[in-house]
Amino acid sequence: MPEGPSVRKFQLLTSPFVGQVVAKVGGSSRKLNVNDLNALRLQDSQVHGKNLYLAFVAAERPLGPRAEERALQREAAGGAHCPAQAGQGQICAAHPHSQHEELPEEPQHSRAEAPDGAEGPGTWLRIHFGMFGSVRANEFSRANRANKRGDWKDPVPRLVLHFESGGFLVFYNCRMFWCSSPRADPASDILSVEFHRGRALRALRAPDPICYTLLDQRYFSGLGNIIKNEVLYLARIHPLTPGSLLAPSDLEHLLDCAVQFSSEWLHNKLCGQRLHPQVYQKEQCPRGHPLMKGTFGPSGGFKRLTWWCPQCQPAVL
Repeated sequence: MPEGPSVRKFQLLTSPFVGQVVAKVGGSSRKLNVNDLNALRLQDSQVHGKNLYLAFVAAERPLGPRAEERALQREAAGGAHCPAQAGQGQICAAHPHSQHEELPEEPQHSRAEAPDGAEGPGTWLRIHFGMFGSVRANEFSRANRANKRGDWKDPVPRLVLHFESGGFLVFYNCRMFWCSSPRADPASDILSVEFHRGRALRALRAPDPICYTLLDQRYFSGLGNIIKNEVLYLARIHPLTPGSLLAPSDLEHLLDCAVQFSSEWLHNKLCGQRLHPQVYQKEQCPRGHPLMKGTFGPSGGFKRLTWWCPQCQPAVL
């Protein structure tokens, strides 16, 4: 399923439509009455980890401050300037042309049941993407291969939002739920300027296999299986190594790899460049060593495919 960098790009595709009114809706969603979105104004667009949140309000309702404006207000109030935030702002200024864990439990409402005292400027639509989930702006996805029956059928969108401006957004392979406000902790988001390194390092020091901890969205929101495999190889750490056996310097290096890899992946996406993994779904590592593959995960939890090089990432005895 799309990981943090991909969902960030999806959010950038929706940003130019903030402030616009929905003129027509469509889509195949059965759990969401898409007609409820008709004549609403897209108030805000936010991304938290692997989830995209869209806020909608009645069209006649005055617009409140957007997410970017609220961030600038917080920064001005704090009187501090964050270089990382400035760099991220330069990347987010571009609006590129379009193009993967279970949903955590949270209260969900139909539109009719959305609480009147909902926190935030309006009612929020939470979007969680499936394996091939995507968002497209002003274009539809087209089939690039025949399906199992030999038919060339275009993907069916779950939701299509046509705006009064004439533009439109298309959402594919995703689950959508109404919620009162975004449920997120920016301190756990590896692509957020508020990411808390100290808390992440404490989590990595746990006695659990390091590959389990990296996928724990409580501490590494947005980090998925691709990032996990790649950063463990970059840090030369065996995936089943208990975090408590690693030196603090190794954990620091691993965290640096995770943040840098995620940021570079996002940057490359915005530049239209594809990801070129070193070990994910590969047979050899860049040094020519044969890779091992296994399925690992906590007892009672989800298992994930893992690739590693026994020579570059030796097991810790």
